[in-house]
Amino acid sequence: MSEDTAASQSQLIPVLREGLSVVQMVVFKELRTGLALKLPAGEPSFISMLAGAVTNEIFGTPNPEQRFVEFRRDNWGLIEQELLSLPAEKPELCAPITDALRVQALCDSQEGLGDDPAPLTRADALGILIRDRDVPLPSTFMTMVRDLGSQYNLITPPVPTETIQEQGQIH
Repeated sequence: MSEDTAASQSQLIPVLREGLSVVQMVVFKELRTGLALKLPAGEPSFISMLAGAVTNEIFGTPNPEQRFVEFRRDNWGLIEQELLSLPAEKPELCAPITDALRVQALCDSQEGLGDDPAPLTRADALGILIRDRDVPLPSTFMTMVRDLGSQYNLITPPVPTETIQEQGQIH
């Protein structure tokens, strides 16, 4: 591997990881909104913790902090119910989750973190994973992330330089 390839590879993984975080934030926001409608009497903090726990289960990243471990244990039935209902209630999330889980597996492998198929296997068992969807190329994944991030006001989409110059914003 040449130095240029190694340098671009070392820059690519952190960028893809940031993209994964955007998808996780979108999933969290969608789940929190849906849970607030499902559980109108629920405390906002409970709804946020439940949305976070479900998101963490999807991506295989449970929070190790004690209060979150206890929340997960005490509310496992609700968490599992939300995981099972996600494909029917939020089918629009299945494609971004599928892409993100596959990119996560690729990043983990490239970083030597192992080849743990558990999140993909679990998503498949829950009906979240879209099996026949192609593994996204990095550019395709990042385009999807930018679109999602923009849609949910998490990312400001890049503006072409010509547009900035036309508006007189370049000094």
